[in-house]
Amino acid sequence: MPLRLSERLIDPKSPERRPRRAAYALPTLFTSANVFFGFLAITKTIEGTLKATQQGAVSIPEYALAAQLIGVAVACDGLDGRIARMTNTVSDFGRELDSLADVITFGIAPAVLAFCWGFFFVSHNIEAAFRDQILQGGYFLSFVYLLCGAARLARFNVVTNPVPKNPGRPDRKYFVGLPIPAAAAFIASIVYFANSVPIENWIVSLLWLGLLALMSFLMVSTWRYRSFKDLNLLQPRSPLSIIFVGSVIFMVWNYSQPVLFLMCFTYTASGILVRIGGLLRRKPAAIPTATENPSLG
Repeated sequence: MPLRLSERLIDPKSPERRPRRAAYALPTLFTSANVFFGFLAITKTIEGTLKATQQGAVSIPEYALAAQLIGVAVACDGLDGRIARMTNTVSDFGRELDSLADVITFGIAPAVLAFCWGFFFVSHNIEAAFRDQILQGGYFLSFVYLLCGAARLARFNVVTNPVPKNPGRPDRKYFVGLPIPAAAAFIASIVYFANSVPIENWIVSLLWLGLLALMSFLMVSTWRYRSFKDLNLLQPRSPLSIIFVGSVIFMVWNYSQPVLFLMCFTYTASGILVRIGGLLRRKPAAIPTATENPSLG
């Protein structure tokens, strides 16, 4: 019988059958890539904003690149945890490093991109005082998004077994609140879907304010989101699942903008729909009826 990956990486000199020291570098490499892509997304966003301010441009390709980098970082973030579990190299150091990387890549980078794309280029044709209020609101809610994302990561590190307000099936695993990589991916998918053309209409900018507020709330909420950590990629799959995965890859490769946006929108909306469905199914509490007390009268 062939050995599993975790068994192949065991140090033969270790009496406790621990993995080799080099094995711990595997998930750390993906976490480091996560930080690199987040840093690059921030620099590209700033670079694109400066170029558009000085030269003027309808579309800012650096915004699209920053959104793509955040999307690649989401994939790296999903792989580092799975590789750590597959190689039995889960550690407190790796967990803390992953959280710090998430704050940079899925907190700061999307917040900077959301502000520059959604508020910085609002038309000057409106009243100056009103435009300043929109900019201040953009500063505030971009910061609130970052703060809520950091608070969610801190809660995730402290609480060992969080339970959502609306528990689902016991055979499935769920996140409590919207994961910060999913929130960052949704923001990046909107920028990418819009062909990196920044918002100039003040009405659309106000809607963008509302969306940032919604993302911030969902991250710190206790609503249920599917985690998909119970899916084992090493198990044999049916031909139908292979066809489905292949179709998704084909659609993402050829129609990346609408497909990625639809995927991110569906996942973000799933927690809201599940919560609404739970509230609708909840039976109203029975109202006690007044009865006569035989001891009175």
